[in-house]
Order: sequence, then structure tokens, then C-alpha cells
Amino acid sequence: MNLAFIPSPSTGVIELGPIPLRGYAFCIIIGVFVAVWFGNKRWIARGGKAGTVADIAVWAVPFGLVGGRLYHVITDYQLYFSDGEDWVDAFKIWEGGLGIWGAVALGAVGAWIGCRRRGIPLPAWADALAPGLAFAQAIGRWGNWFNQELYGKPTDLPWALKISEGTNRVAGTYHPTFLYESLWCVGVALLVIWADRRFKLGHGRAFALYVAAYCVGRGWIEYMRVDEAHHVLGLRLNVWTAIVMFVLAVTYIVISAKVRPGREEVVEPDLPADGAEDEVDTGSSDGTTPDDDAPSDNAPSEGTPSEGTPSDEAPDAPAAGAKDPEGDGAAPQKADRS
Repeated sequence: MNLAFIPSPSTGVIELGPIPLRGYAFCIIIGVFVAVWFGNKRWIARGGKAGTVADIAVWAVPFGLVGGRLYHVITDYQLYFSDGEDWVDAFKIWEGGLGIWGAVALGAVGAWIGCRRRGIPLPAWADALAPGLAFAQAIGRWGNWFNQELYGKPTDLPWALKISEGTNRVAGTYHPTFLYESLWCVGVALLVIWADRRFKLGHGRAFALYVAAYCVGRGWIEYMRVDEAHHVLGLRLNVWTAIVMFVLAVTYIVISAKVRPGREEVVEPDLPADGAEDEVDTGSSDGTTPDDDAPSDNAPSEGTPSEGTPSDEAPDAPAAGAKDPEGDGAAPQKADRS
């Protein structure tokens, strides 16, 4: 008999009057706020502007949610499109089911759009967001606890998760794989923070490190899960996905370090306001610029006595009709706007 275990909530929904507060959605929302908040701090430390991370997240988050849901529905289509299932359930995201692989892939597309609109390099933005994204995953995994899903094999360990009887589940105590992955994601975030400070990661390498480190943990945690999944050559589909993503991430780190070593010096260039580049100190309303080297009409010329100053010898007067070689009296030279 297992005397110590982690209890599961009796329900994943709290009714606040007519408004249902779902634990799964609540965890996702908190995770998004943490990722944006922490990413903003890192972005400012890199020389970016406050609010930029949030502006780009407006594009990345919706794309990420759609991508995460699409990955889940496609890889677990039998839950929605087989006999006896209701395909409308595929849209009930609050009941659980977000694939991190699809969320990151399509979220990157949304982030690319946002970065392009702001003239910001996507790799630099991704580097700033990487540890915050890992923290967000750590928080979001607790949504699975509310829904009593994604647990592992039966166990009697003191930290076992107690699951109650329900649809497609049998009451008992199981490995809390949601907790394992949550703790692993916290470790990934701390690893990226340390490595970024130690090695000055840039050009997307901090984000690639986050992907590689997460894949290592996801691989062994996936082995412990007992929920239904597709298998390829004896391995769960998510294990194969983790292997492929790990190889791609490590390859990117190696190649990027050789091709573009160091870190970006400028992550968010100051864009001039409209017309700012055309601003020239004209000095007059007609667009002309006085010649600083030319003498003023009211200022005495070099070597010429001012009014009221005695002089032993008057200067020679110019010949009648002769032009002043210095352009005295002519209009000032116009500014060069080419």
C-alpha cells in the first residue's frame, strides 16, 4: 500500500460564476506571461528596447498555439476522427493536447513575421526568449496535472501520482512524468542562462542549446509514458522527433559558431523617423546655407579696419566693373542634398 503520493485535483475546472476557469488554460497563460517577462529582461540586457519582445509575441503566441494543436491532432488523429469519436473535440484545446514541436515550429513563423516588421534578426530574439520559453514549458506542464493526463508507468514511489478512475484511465499511482518534464525544463532554462553568460552565445545558438537540451530530457521521459502513441521502428513518434531535433540543433550550434562567431553587437537598430535622414541644418528658410568661410557683409574683412578706426593707408578700391573673386554679395551656397 502506497502511503505517500502526489494527489490529483478532483476537477480541472473552477467555476467562477458563469465563467469556468480551467487549470490547463490557466497554466498556459501564466507560462506565456513568464516567457515574455523574462525574455523582455534579457532583450533589454542585450541592448534592445522594452516592449519589443511582447510586440513580437503577439505574432508568435497565436501561431504557436495553432501549431501545437495541429501537431497533437495530426499525430493523435484517432482520438478525433476514428469511429465513435467527435471531430469537434479537435477544437477543444482546453481539454489538453498541445505538441511542443508544432508550437515551436509554427510559433517561429509568427516570430519571424513580427521580427521582420520591426527590422530585428530572428535569431537574436530567439536567444533572448529561450530560457523564458523553457520556464513557460515547466509551468505549462502542470496543466497536465489538472487534467490527469500524460502520466507514466505504475509505481509505488513516494512521489507517485495518484490518478482517479475516468475516461481512458485506470485508478492507481503512476510516475508523474509531467513533474519530471517540468523539473527538466527548469534545468534547461538554468543551463541556457549559464551558458549564455559563460560563452556569450549569439546568432541563435542559445535557442539551439535550449532545443537540444530539452530533446535529451524529452527522449527518456517519453519512454515512461503509457498514453497511446504511434510507434515507428519500435520507438514512439515523439522519441524520433526528439532525436531529429537534437541532431539539427547540435549541427546548427557547430556550424553557426564557425560561420558567425561571437554575439550580435546590435540587436535592435534605431530606425530614424520618417524624413529624419533628410534633416539638414539649413540656416535659413529658403533652404540655403551660409558659407562659414565667407566673411559676413557686416563683419570687417581680414586686414581691413572697422568703421571709425583710423588707418594710415586706405585699401585699394576694386576696378570699376570687376567681379569679386570671393563672391562678395552673391547668394549663399545651397546645401548638398545628393
